[in-house]
Amino acid sequence: MGKRGLGSLLKRGVAETIVESELVSLLESGKSLRLKQGFDPSRPDIHLGHVVGLKKLSQFQQLGHQVILIVGDWTAQIGDPSGQSATRSMLSAEEVRANAETYMEQFFKIVDKDKTQVRWQSEWFGDFGLDDVVKLTSKFTVAQMLARDDFSKRYEAGRPIAVTELLYPLLQAYDSVVIESDVEFGGIDQKFNCLVGRELQEIMGQKPQQLLLMPLLVGTDGVHKMSKSLDNYIGVDEPPYEIYGKVMSIPDDLIKLYFELVTDVSDKEFREIKQQLSSESINPMLLKKRLAREIVSQFHGDQAASEAEGYFTKVVQHRDVPDDLPECSFSLLGSRIFRDGSDLSTADVTELLTISGLVSSRGEAKRFLSQGAIEIDGEKVTETCITLREGSIVKVGKRRFVKMVK
Repeated sequence: MGKRGLGSLLKRGVAETIVESELVSLLESGKSLRLKQGFDPSRPDIHLGHVVGLKKLSQFQQLGHQVILIVGDWTAQIGDPSGQSATRSMLSAEEVRANAETYMEQFFKIVDKDKTQVRWQSEWFGDFGLDDVVKLTSKFTVAQMLARDDFSKRYEAGRPIAVTELLYPLLQAYDSVVIESDVEFGGIDQKFNCLVGRELQEIMGQKPQQLLLMPLLVGTDGVHKMSKSLDNYIGVDEPPYEIYGKVMSIPDDLIKLYFELVTDVSDKEFREIKQQLSSESINPMLLKKRLAREIVSQFHGDQAASEAEGYFTKVVQHRDVPDDLPECSFSLLGSRIFRDGSDLSTADVTELLTISGLVSSRGEAKRFLSQGAIEIDGEKVTETCITLREGSIVKVGKRRFVKMVK
């Protein structure tokens, strides 16, 4: 490919390349490269933060390079804190398998499944014996592992670090050796682990892999990196109206970043968007609507994007009630609801929201309640105990509704 196209490939949506000159030479050689993308299915879903790297993988794939997706069914059971300064809970093999299947369904919305080789770590770690573990650990020192930022901070603060956590970078590195990786893709927070892979490949007599490290996408709160635990994420498998609404909720100063990292607008269009924002020659709302349409279209298609925009205009901007409301039957609440003999019923709002599917957990329901973001028939809910009647409309946030029916 031309110099201009190569520059865009290695610069747009990339935080750091190691070693750029060597990767450029590989790309110009015409060799089909083996691209390593590993994931630990500690959670079943993908959000836009993950999409940043997956889009770059797809771009390489379109140039004829081979994507090798490594399912970390062993490292997921160990757990990697990934900068969270806390030990992640171990998962069972069954939990890992279930998460992986859901994850891959979403992964292949972005990356071409027919041009991807899927490998499970258990293929090689399943027969790993104690002698293999000892040989692997002998190649690195504790001091090298403690050089990782989150480990060093915890060590200095006197907080515990499990021995299994020290194994995590070594096992991830060994993956690179097994598949003879040419290029590993990962978030910038995975830099240490990816560098260990380069080092182990050299120790094992292989040519060290190049690294393409992606920036961390800021979440909808405009402050922290996108994370489900912080509830500032946009999931690729969420309903179109939910994705659209969440994109519209991001601060204006993130518009440029989102266009760059998670859309397919051309470099020329992107430059125009940056110019419009810097010169304040366009209402940011118009660009944000364009951004929301672009993102919804990627995962649900153009028609769904148009419908999501219509929903947003009607429900959020004009504050109307949607035409086709999902319904929740009183019978679903069972013994959790109390009828007083009239047409009124009393229920726990956290139970109602969870059972109706408006929220994913009682904890999320309690957060909405504390934020004053729940309404019943237009009245804000301030107490856990609520009164309902047939036809009552329950609203959560700006975009979630349910109608109570018999």
